[in-house]
Amino acid sequence: MEKKLLDAAMEGNITMLKDLIQEDPLVLDRALASCVSETPLHVASMLGHLGFVKELLSHRPELASELDSRGSTPLHLAAAKGHAEIVKELALVDPAACMVRNEDGWTALHVAAVKGRVKVLSELARVRTESTRALTDRGEMVLHLCVGHNRLEGLKALADAFGKDDEFLNWKDFDGNTILHIAVAKKQVEVC
Repeated sequence: MEKKLLDAAMEGNITMLKDLIQEDPLVLDRALASCVSETPLHVASMLGHLGFVKELLSHRPELASELDSRGSTPLHLAAAKGHAEIVKELALVDPAACMVRNEDGWTALHVAAVKGRVKVLSELARVRTESTRALTDRGEMVLHLCVGHNRLEGLKALADAFGKDDEFLNWKDFDGNTILHIAVAKKQVEVC
Protein backbone atom coordinates (compact mmCIF):
# COMPACT_ATOMS: atom_id res chain seq x y z
CA MET A 1 0.00 0.00 0.00
CA GLU A 2 1.25 3.45 -0.85
CA LYS A 3 2.75 5.14 2.22
CA LYS A 4 0.60 8.28 1.93
CA LEU A 5 -2.56 6.17 1.77
CA LEU A 6 -1.42 4.12 4.76
CA ASP A 7 -0.68 7.32 6.70
CA ALA A 8 -4.13 8.69 5.86
CA ALA A 9 -5.77 5.45 7.02
CA MET A 10 -3.78 5.37 10.24
CA GLU A 11 -4.71 8.97 11.03
CA GLY A 12 -8.26 8.65 9.76
CA ASN A 13 -7.54 11.73 7.68
CA ILE A 14 -10.43 12.09 5.23
CA THR A 15 -9.03 15.27 3.68
CA MET A 16 -5.77 13.51 2.88
CA LEU A 17 -7.71 10.58 1.38
CA LYS A 18 -9.74 12.91 -0.86
CA ASP A 19 -6.56 14.71 -1.94
CA LEU A 20 -4.87 11.40 -2.78
CA ILE A 21 -7.88 10.30 -4.84
CA GLN A 22 -7.96 13.64 -6.64
CA GLU A 23 -4.21 13.45 -7.40
CA ASP A 24 -4.45 9.82 -8.50
CA PRO A 25 -7.95 8.45 -9.22
CA LEU A 26 -6.51 4.91 -9.32
CA VAL A 27 -4.92 4.98 -5.86
CA LEU A 28 -7.64 2.77 -4.32
CA ASP A 29 -7.60 0.43 -7.31
CA ARG A 30 -3.87 -0.04 -6.78
CA ALA A 31 -4.51 -0.82 -3.11
CA LEU A 32 -6.98 -3.51 -4.21
CA ALA A 33 -4.58 -4.94 -6.80
CA SER A 34 -1.53 -4.76 -4.56
CA CYS A 35 0.17 -7.85 -3.17
CA VAL A 36 -0.03 -6.26 0.27
CA SER A 37 -2.98 -7.97 1.90
CA GLU A 38 -3.95 -5.27 4.37
CA THR A 39 -6.03 -2.56 2.73
CA PRO A 40 -6.59 0.98 4.00
CA LEU A 41 -10.05 -0.25 5.05
CA HIS A 42 -8.50 -2.93 7.28
CA VAL A 43 -6.35 -0.27 8.96
CA ALA A 44 -9.14 2.28 9.41
CA SER A 45 -11.58 -0.38 10.64
CA MET A 46 -9.14 -1.66 13.22
CA LEU A 47 -8.31 1.85 14.45
CA GLY A 48 -11.93 2.98 14.67
CA HIS A 49 -11.92 5.76 12.07
CA LEU A 50 -15.63 5.75 11.19
CA GLY A 51 -15.62 8.76 8.86
CA PHE A 52 -12.64 7.41 6.95
CA VAL A 53 -14.31 4.00 6.65
CA LYS A 54 -17.47 5.61 5.24
CA GLU A 55 -15.44 7.64 2.75
CA LEU A 56 -13.52 4.57 1.55
CA LEU A 57 -16.70 2.55 1.20
CA SER A 58 -18.34 5.33 -0.82
CA HIS A 59 -15.49 5.04 -3.37
CA ARG A 60 -14.74 1.31 -3.28
CA PRO A 61 -17.35 -0.80 -1.46
CA GLU A 62 -15.55 -3.93 -2.69
CA LEU A 63 -12.81 -3.19 -0.13
CA ALA A 64 -15.18 -4.63 2.50
CA SER A 65 -14.70 -8.11 0.98
CA GLU A 66 -10.90 -8.08 0.96
CA LEU A 67 -8.99 -10.50 3.18
CA ASP A 68 -5.76 -9.76 5.01
CA SER A 69 -2.92 -12.25 5.44
CA ARG A 70 -4.84 -14.03 8.26
CA GLY A 71 -7.99 -14.33 6.16
CA SER A 72 -9.74 -11.58 8.09
CA THR A 73 -12.08 -9.04 6.55
CA PRO A 74 -12.20 -5.46 7.82
CA LEU A 75 -15.35 -6.63 9.65
CA HIS A 76 -13.30 -9.13 11.69
CA LEU A 77 -10.93 -6.36 12.77
CA ALA A 78 -13.67 -3.87 13.66
CA ALA A 79 -15.49 -6.60 15.61
CA ALA A 80 -12.33 -7.54 17.52
CA LYS A 81 -11.77 -3.95 18.56
CA GLY A 82 -15.44 -3.35 19.45
CA HIS A 83 -16.13 -0.64 16.88
CA ALA A 84 -19.89 -1.24 16.63
CA GLU A 85 -20.64 1.68 14.28
CA ILE A 86 -17.98 0.52 11.83
CA VAL A 87 -19.31 -3.03 12.10
CA LYS A 88 -22.74 -1.70 11.18
CA GLU A 89 -21.40 0.16 8.12
CA LEU A 90 -19.36 -2.81 6.90
CA ALA A 91 -22.20 -5.29 7.39
CA LEU A 92 -24.59 -3.05 5.45
CA VAL A 93 -22.18 -2.73 2.53
CA ASP A 94 -21.25 -6.43 2.47
CA PRO A 95 -23.63 -8.63 4.49
CA ALA A 96 -21.86 -11.74 3.18
CA ALA A 97 -18.73 -10.72 5.12
CA CYS A 98 -20.60 -11.74 8.29
CA MET A 99 -20.23 -15.36 7.22
CA VAL A 100 -16.55 -15.25 6.21
CA ARG A 101 -14.32 -17.41 8.40
CA ASN A 102 -10.73 -16.32 8.99
CA GLU A 103 -7.79 -18.73 9.15
CA ASP A 104 -8.81 -19.64 12.72
CA GLY A 105 -12.20 -20.70 11.37
CA TRP A 106 -14.00 -17.81 13.10
CA THR A 107 -16.52 -15.32 11.77
CA ALA A 108 -16.60 -11.71 12.96
CA LEU A 109 -19.35 -12.74 15.39
CA HIS A 110 -17.10 -15.43 16.88
CA VAL A 111 -14.30 -12.89 17.31
CA ALA A 112 -16.67 -10.43 18.99
CA ALA A 113 -17.88 -13.18 21.36
CA VAL A 114 -14.38 -14.16 22.44
CA LYS A 115 -13.43 -10.52 22.95
CA GLY A 116 -16.63 -9.75 24.86
CA ARG A 117 -17.80 -7.03 22.45
CA VAL A 118 -21.47 -6.96 23.44
CA LYS A 119 -22.58 -4.08 21.18
CA VAL A 120 -20.93 -5.75 18.21
CA LEU A 121 -22.59 -9.08 19.03
CA SER A 122 -25.98 -7.40 19.16
CA GLU A 123 -25.38 -5.53 15.91
CA LEU A 124 -24.20 -8.59 13.98
CA ALA A 125 -27.03 -10.75 15.34
CA ARG A 126 -29.49 -8.07 14.21
CA VAL A 127 -28.00 -7.42 10.77
CA ARG A 128 -27.28 -11.04 9.81
CA THR A 129 -29.24 -13.41 12.06
CA GLU A 130 -27.95 -16.53 10.31
CA SER A 131 -24.40 -15.64 11.38
CA THR A 132 -25.37 -16.74 14.89
CA ARG A 133 -25.68 -20.30 13.52
CA ALA A 134 -22.17 -20.36 12.05
CA LEU A 135 -19.94 -22.99 13.64
CA THR A 136 -16.24 -22.90 14.41
CA ASP A 137 -14.00 -25.75 13.27
CA ARG A 138 -14.74 -27.40 16.64
CA GLY A 139 -18.49 -27.26 16.03
CA GLU A 140 -18.98 -24.46 18.54
CA MET A 141 -21.72 -21.89 18.20
CA VAL A 142 -21.21 -18.35 19.38
CA LEU A 143 -22.86 -19.23 22.70
CA HIS A 144 -20.18 -21.88 23.37
CA LEU A 145 -17.53 -19.22 22.84
CA CYS A 146 -19.24 -16.76 25.18
CA VAL A 147 -19.44 -19.33 27.98
CA GLY A 148 -16.00 -20.81 27.30
CA HIS A 149 -14.36 -17.38 27.46
CA ASN A 150 -16.43 -16.17 30.42
CA ARG A 151 -18.22 -13.50 28.36
CA LEU A 152 -21.53 -13.65 30.19
CA GLU A 153 -22.77 -10.22 29.08
CA GLY A 154 -22.41 -11.36 25.48
CA LEU A 155 -24.24 -14.57 26.29
CA LYS A 156 -27.10 -12.58 27.84
CA ALA A 157 -27.33 -10.29 24.81
CA LEU A 158 -27.51 -13.25 22.44
CA ALA A 159 -29.94 -15.18 24.64
CA ASP A 160 -32.23 -12.13 24.77
CA ALA A 161 -32.05 -11.84 20.99
CA PHE A 162 -33.15 -15.45 20.49
CA GLY A 163 -35.41 -16.16 23.42
CA LYS A 164 -36.06 -19.81 24.15
CA ASP A 165 -34.82 -21.41 20.95
CA ASP A 166 -34.00 -24.86 22.37
CA GLU A 167 -32.05 -25.97 19.31
CA PHE A 168 -29.84 -22.91 19.62
CA LEU A 169 -29.43 -23.13 23.39
CA ASN A 170 -28.86 -26.91 23.46
CA TRP A 171 -26.47 -27.19 20.51
CA LYS A 172 -23.63 -29.64 21.15
CA ASP A 173 -20.08 -28.96 20.02
CA PHE A 174 -17.78 -31.69 18.60
CA ASP A 175 -17.10 -32.92 22.14
CA GLY A 176 -20.84 -33.26 22.81
CA ASN A 177 -20.92 -30.28 25.18
CA THR A 178 -23.81 -27.84 25.42
CA ILE A 179 -23.31 -24.39 26.93
CA LEU A 180 -24.61 -25.81 30.21
CA HIS A 181 -21.89 -28.51 30.21
CA ILE A 182 -19.22 -25.87 29.65
CA ALA A 183 -20.68 -23.60 32.34
CA VAL A 184 -20.69 -26.43 34.89
CA ALA A 185 -17.11 -27.42 34.00
CA LYS A 186 -15.99 -23.80 34.43
CA LYS A 187 -18.08 -23.36 37.59
CA GLN A 188 -20.03 -20.48 36.06
CA VAL A 189 -23.00 -20.46 38.39
CA GLU A 190 -24.53 -17.41 36.68
CA VAL A 191 -25.03 -19.33 33.44
CA CYS A 192 -26.55 -22.34 35.21
